[in-house]
Amino acid sequence: MQDVLIRTLEKVELRDPILIEGLPGVGNVGKLAADYLRDQLPAKPLATIYSKFFPPQVYVGENGVIRLVSNDLSYWKAPASSPHDLLVLGGDYQGISPEGQYEITERVLDYCSGLGVHEVFTLAGFAQGRMVEEPKVLGAATHLSRVETMKKFGVVFSRTDPGGGLIGASGLFLGLGRLFGMEGVCLMGETSGYFVDPHSAEAVLKVLSQVLLLSLDFTSLEAKAREIDRIAQKIHEAEQRPSETSGAAAPREDLGYIG
Repeated sequence: MQDVLIRTLEKVELRDPILIEGLPGVGNVGKLAADYLRDQLPAKPLATIYSKFFPPQVYVGENGVIRLVSNDLSYWKAPASSPHDLLVLGGDYQGISPEGQYEITERVLDYCSGLGVHEVFTLAGFAQGRMVEEPKVLGAATHLSRVETMKKFGVVFSRTDPGGGLIGASGLFLGLGRLFGMEGVCLMGETSGYFVDPHSAEAVLKVLSQVLLLSLDFTSLEAKAREIDRIAQKIHEAEQRPSETSGAAAPREDLGYIG
């Protein structure tokens, strides 16, 4: 098997397509957002990506049939009134090594470049190490003009966050994308980092939908967010109990991470 194998499922011609990446990471924000977007459009399967840089694993379905772990590229043909079709990259894992991250990202970008992609949006979570009730969407971009445009949509560009830069696919698709002549933006939803965060994924998708003029129904995602809120409330209540008997709960160290 090749290090990275991309199997095309259907040949399509796309109009100036935009690539949207959302792979598993902190709070699974990017993956949730990309999966939800793919289902809402709805996007159709275009290619499956296999790699030696994914974990040596297969998933077993409810019927007992296995499948090799993979990433998936889907496409959506926009109405004639829109100048851009969309490509959505999601999947099971990011590369499990630095070499793998670079190799997979470069191969996918090369493939997408052949389809006419010149613009990339990456979706991710930014862990704050604490509960976040109303997540802001932080941003990073390949060009200053992109920064100024995204500020108009409420995206926050901070000198201190993310302090250590972008880690993983959300950063590499922008950094390597520039080598392919692509411009792009990373949208990072604030999240605690403790568990899967549909609330943060919704915040990211709302910004993206405004930028790309997409009409999305957030009902299902909002229901998932309410369930997470209930879980978070239980965690909060459990954290408060020690302070009732021993003074104050030990402070948590803030933790910043992109994925």
